[in-house]
Amino acid sequence: MQGRRMLYKGSGCAMVTPFTKENTLDNAALRKQAAFQLENGTDALIVCATTGEGSTMTSREKTEAIRMVVEVANGRVPVIAGVGGNDTAKVIEACRNAKEIGADGVLAVTPYYNKTTQPGLVAHFTAIADASELPVILYNVPSRTALHMKAETSAKLAGHENIVGIKEASGDIAHIAELTRLCGDTLPVYSGNDENTLPILALGGVGVISVVANVAPKMVKRLCNRFFEGELKVAREIQLQMLPLVTALFAETSPSPVKTAMAMQGHEVGAVRLPLVPMLPENEMALKECMARLALL
Repeated sequence: MQGRRMLYKGSGCAMVTPFTKENTLDNAALRKQAAFQLENGTDALIVCATTGEGSTMTSREKTEAIRMVVEVANGRVPVIAGVGGNDTAKVIEACRNAKEIGADGVLAVTPYYNKTTQPGLVAHFTAIADASELPVILYNVPSRTALHMKAETSAKLAGHENIVGIKEASGDIAHIAELTRLCGDTLPVYSGNDENTLPILALGGVGVISVVANVAPKMVKRLCNRFFEGELKVAREIQLQMLPLVTALFAETSPSPVKTAMAMQGHEVGAVRLPLVPMLPENEMALKECMARLALL
């Protein structure tokens, strides 16, 4: 990516946010999770985004969570703060706050509910990138926002010097191929779906923002490394080995399953916040069996 900043290359973990039995932020558990990721070679820590339940955290909780992860990372890997929302002015304020507490970048999802147009997306993200002192990664996840950012729209934003990547969670490989065709090396692409990591890397992607990395960080890191080292057969084997786990972790709305899986491993993560609820028993059992087959318990 000559001439363009790239926050990281490889495996980024979309971290869960641990809560106590009283449903408050569990500071000690969050610090342990950040340390666990660093010990297992994760290349970036993404905090307070979708998997981190940022949409049900207060501004004070987000500030505290980001600050703690920044302290644990201590400059060893970038910490990227989830700031997305459907109010441009509030997103800009969240960017400023992330800068003040030491984050290295921000992740901003397409605005939901408002149903803006493609020109509206360009205006929204341009305003954020203009105002933010931190580099911005765009986030396209139409299954959650009901708004798909077209490849042509991303290409228009790729020229902004402060937009340094896009998390693609559309699941549409043809769309992502067109995106990389239009943008070339001007917009680093990160897989936003664990089942698509290898296909996106093969199309020129630079890494993943992974849910699976919460429970199997070494597996995700190894997949990326093997691909970048040219060991495509091994990378393919890892991707295929991972697929049943991805299915089990998304049998219900994330992050309920991944928090359940982490609890099985002995991590203190607490419950999900409403409106999310615990997994159905039959799905939890299937998840446990999958984890056992992969020796993750």
